[in-house]
Amino acid sequence: MSTLLEARAITKVFGGGIMSRRQVVALEDFSLIVDDEEPTITGVVGESGSGKTTMARLLLGLEPVTRGAVLFRGRDLGSLSRTERMEFRRQVQMIFQDPFEVYNSFYKVDHALEVPIAKFHLAGSREEARDRIERVLKAVGLQSDETLGRYPHQLSGGQRQRIMVARALLLEPKLIVADEPVSMIDASLRATVLDDLRRLNEQFGISLIYITHDLTTAYQVSHNIVVLYQGSVAEAGDVEMVVGDPQHPYTRLLISSIPLPDPDQRWGGELLEVSRPEVAAGNRGCKFAPRCPHMMPVCLEKPPPLYLSGDHRVAACYLQDQWPTITREDMGSIFIRRPLSSSAAAPKSADQSTTSGLSPTQ
Repeated sequence: MSTLLEARAITKVFGGGIMSRRQVVALEDFSLIVDDEEPTITGVVGESGSGKTTMARLLLGLEPVTRGAVLFRGRDLGSLSRTERMEFRRQVQMIFQDPFEVYNSFYKVDHALEVPIAKFHLAGSREEARDRIERVLKAVGLQSDETLGRYPHQLSGGQRQRIMVARALLLEPKLIVADEPVSMIDASLRATVLDDLRRLNEQFGISLIYITHDLTTAYQVSHNIVVLYQGSVAEAGDVEMVVGDPQHPYTRLLISSIPLPDPDQRWGGELLEVSRPEVAAGNRGCKFAPRCPHMMPVCLEKPPPLYLSGDHRVAACYLQDQWPTITREDMGSIFIRRPLSSSAAAPKSADQSTTSGLSPTQ
């Protein structure tokens, strides 16, 4: 297997300096593997403050990791040479959330497309550069005569975002990290941009990490999914498995919060969220325990491990303790679409269960 990008148990802690000793763990022991040979779309979902954007900045090398490592084709980002870093910058691109703030309002939108061509020497002449720009604009459904020569404020939010998709496509990357790419545009245009992202994967062989708070769109476009809660992985794996049969109470809560177009079906399902502020104050275990309707004593003692309930799924919940565990460093292997060993998904025997005999506390 050839790995394009790997996050190996990366952790990011903010604070703890001279001005403030308070530390905030924004992301903890996060692992991910992007295959260099088989392009996939991995959705990363979670509510605000779950660590999604921090994860993206670490993968892009925009922030140093506190612990762990981010590897590009097996090399730590911090040890890349100038030439290797330029290759990394070309192969791993970013699409930002706000399709307006990424532009310099003093420049026409052409500037956003011309700069990467010049920086990476992608064209030998102005004519070749223009032809390349027109081709990528057409690939994302834009006409050059309707977009080029205009300032950002003269285009719609959807047009601005699709130009950012075209900009990334210009460099022919292997991976695009898209941070909430449709949250700032009209609902009527979201499907169009999502189709553009899916087309990048299917037609151009580009892998994507799709970051969103919207579980619905993540399900629509992703092959794999990661559910983050307060900087930790709650559940991850094949999107059909995770969304079709969620094993973590937080994942079930996210799914139950999606409105259903059926007046006869109760919105919210059977999972009722609870609030235990007194538990949160001294909790050393599962971060979701203060909100979990299935909290058990063990949940407050130590963080749950990752239980491997299939070749391509894990859940950090003691309710799944009949399954074997894997380390946080090994979690990235579940994102490889090729099957793992069949023994990995075999349930543990009753005497191997770490919480056998414990009943849920309602």
